[in-house]
Amino acid sequence: MDRADQQRTVELAGPVDLRLTLGPLRRGRTDPSMRIGPDGVWRASRTPAGPATTLLTVRGTTVTGRAWGPGAEWALDALPALVGAADPFDRFDPGDNPVVADLHRRLPGLRIGRSAAVVEALVPSILEQKVVGLEARRSYARLVRALGEPAPGPVPLLVPPVPAVLAATPAWAFHRFGVERKRADAIRVACSYSHRLEEISGMAMADAYGRLTALPGVGPWTAAEVALVALGDCDAVSVGDYHLPDQVAWARAGEARADDVRMFELLEPFRGHRGRVIRLISSGAPRPPRFGPRMPLRSISGF
Repeated sequence: MDRADQQRTVELAGPVDLRLTLGPLRRGRTDPSMRIGPDGVWRASRTPAGPATTLLTVRGTTVTGRAWGPGAEWALDALPALVGAADPFDRFDPGDNPVVADLHRRLPGLRIGRSAAVVEALVPSILEQKVVGLEARRSYARLVRALGEPAPGPVPLLVPPVPAVLAATPAWAFHRFGVERKRADAIRVACSYSHRLEEISGMAMADAYGRLTALPGVGPWTAAEVALVALGDCDAVSVGDYHLPDQVAWARAGEARADDVRMFELLEPFRGHRGRVIRLISSGAPRPPRFGPRMPLRSISGF
């Protein structure tokens, strides 16, 4: 078993639930780059210094990180932001809305973290465009297993593929992962600009969104999905989501169906923390009733 070469402890201003806070980084139970279990949260990532595996555990308000690999030091330097140490959760006021106030009370450990791993957030977000979540998660797991590499450290994780590898992979090769040409091309183009994309972690939020949406195949929905997890944007709202307006409307107003316009109306009182409210609703509020068939699963890999 490999020995951990570095360790760091971070004391937070309040409690943190690692499952809730880091859950958006994990793309389903079959994600080979991340594992959440009783021993903590294991995550394999590609840092500017090289691959790294981190193990995060929490006790009260104290998070301990252990790291393996060439990128261990970088990963531990980024640990406070990852677990939401900079999240302005203490400035969030749920107001007099009983549902949001109750969720905020019941989920005190939900933080908006910041991974600073833009491409790693962007690739699976592109895969989630206009398809059922289960289908996208399967595609991402297949992609990482095929093109990723063994992660450093004592557990069998995989590091997501090098952007240059994805950029050089022909569109037809994505077919075996269940990904059609449109999404494949969006991934390939984005990865060809990986260095420019990683720069946005140090940019003002509006400029970061501008650079993301300048890419072909990356619209407001995808940009918001990336900004929430990679940039820690607690105001991120995914426009054009298939289910999100209904979830927000049901939780906030008891309305089973809504569009983006209505969703923004209901979220306006929480401007500055709209992404947080969405995370609270998606993590703890009842789902709206279903009146029609679910979107069907597709499989193009066998075509």
